Amino acid sequence: MQLYRGMDIGTAKLPADERRGIPHHLFDVRGVAEEAAVAWYQPLARSAVQEIHARRGDAILVGGSGLYVSSVLFDFRFPPRDAVVRARLEAELSAQGSGALFARLRERDPVTAARIDPKNGRRIVRALEVLEQGGATHGAALPEKPVLWHPDTRIIGMQVDRAELVERLDSRVERMWQTGMLDEVSRLRPEGLERGVTASRAIGYAQALAQLRGECTEQEAIAATQALTRRYARRQVSWFKRYPDIEWVDSGSADAARILADAGCP
Repeated sequence: MQLYRGMDIGTAKLPADERRGIPHHLFDVRGVAEEAAVAWYQPLARSAVQEIHARRGDAILVGGSGLYVSSVLFDFRFPPRDAVVRARLEAELSAQGSGALFARLRERDPVTAARIDPKNGRRIVRALEVLEQGGATHGAALPEKPVLWHPDTRIIGMQVDRAELVERLDSRVERMWQTGMLDEVSRLRPEGLERGVTASRAIGYAQALAQLRGECTEQEAIAATQALTRRYARRQVSWFKRYPDIEWVDSGSADAARILADAGCP
């Protein structure tokens, strides 16, 4: 979600004056009314990596969404699209809700269904679209031993004690509201946040919009955002545990300089 211009507080986007002169790529490359998809993101991210390497630099990919990270790290190829099938499925989503479509997906492809949020209608529609064309969904496209896109890649996972993580996540959501989340969302509404297919569903932004529309109180918006953030964190951990060669490091004791030195970085 840091792809989106103006979505700063809710995504914890690092302010420019705190980046220590380190170039950050693919921040603020999309308007909130525009859709972002992993097939669109992959070539942009890989191009950024190649440009960094051309300058003899080291590219560090930080994430994030497991699907987006995997699309850059691995030989990840996308199933075909069918606009007619998608339009029909989106109409069904509007009429029946995500629950009915998710049940269909779970019946046809339980492996992929287990990796998708049952309330994420966009992902469910995409999975069913691919299945109707006889293809493999994203869940099936990642083999047990995925092949790296760039052979000189090191994958490091930062571990945090579960209780500490939950406390940090909940506190962060409270700080979002304390530091101006509602003001940020209010500024983005005239730019089309509510009609943005991707941005409007971002955790925190959807809840702030609901509060601004009078559909919930501030405490209800904060509590809902905290619950969704915790669930998303659990899904992230489950996704990244599938990576066979990932190195898990305790975030509280990791020595960043040592890790970089071990990786051969200057």
